[in-house]
Amino acid sequence: MDNCIFCKIVRGEIPSRKVYEDEHVFAFLDINPLRPVHVLVVPKRHIESLAHVGEADGEVLGRLLSVANKIAVDQGSPEGFRVIINTGRIGQQEVPHLHAHIVGGDAPVGPMLKRIQGD
Repeated sequence: MDNCIFCKIVRGEIPSRKVYEDEHVFAFLDINPLRPVHVLVVPKRHIESLAHVGEADGEVLGRLLSVANKIAVDQGSPEGFRVIINTGRIGQQEVPHLHAHIVGGDAPVGPMLKRIQGD
């Protein structure tokens, strides 16, 4: 996708603070980190979201998850981390390119979800 911001980052057209790269994925520091460790991992090939993956995407999805621990430890979260993949409007995906947030640091990241009133 020519206008996709993450595709432009992968191609080097937009600068980023790269922390990891291999043939399938590219990882960089989030520009507005919410935790001391906040890294985005994206497939190099444009995939809009988890709602758009098929069986042929298994290798890249596996790679995205299999490097998460290395990235978290290398960035300063050796005692654990959280991987978040937002999908679509309900999942509050902001950029239409599949990406995982790796978040962590020295302190626990907090509750997984907050209960919505009425639940």
